[in-house]
Amino acid sequence: MGDTAALVDTNNKMKLALLILTGLLAIGAAIGGTWYVMKNQVEEAEAISGIKQKPATFIKLETFTVNLQPENDERNYLQVDLAIKAYESQVVDLIMQRMPEIRNQIILLLSSKKPSEIYHLEGKQHLSQHIAEAIKLKIESEVLQEDIADILFTSFIIQ
Repeated sequence: MGDTAALVDTNNKMKLALLILTGLLAIGAAIGGTWYVMKNQVEEAEAISGIKQKPATFIKLETFTVNLQPENDERNYLQVDLAIKAYESQVVDLIMQRMPEIRNQIILLLSSKKPSEIYHLEGKQHLSQHIAEAIKLKIESEVLQEDIADILFTSFIIQ
């Protein structure tokens, strides 16, 4: 009877060890599978957005001083300093090469505004968007246009 009890006890220990080993393998497979799926989702999201966190650079433009469109027979002028936030790519060099055309577009855009259109925060935000669009028109490549992130006002005076 002692041999049978020892044999049953050994079989139970082997079954328990096999069960624990199977459980550990299942947990490892689940963790590995989850990591693989999540890694692929992140890579797909980056591929779809097309933007892998590129470092940004700021291109400071010379001061703009323009006459605004008259309102109520008053003559006003705008003095503004701008910076272009762009992701570091060929777009930075292209902006520098096209600076005379870009400055011309911005001057035309600024001088077409009335003081009441750009006095409030919403008007400034719209103006910033319009300036970004004007700059993007001078950049033919749509891929490079996406590297223009924002237009920032560093000074804004209406008088």
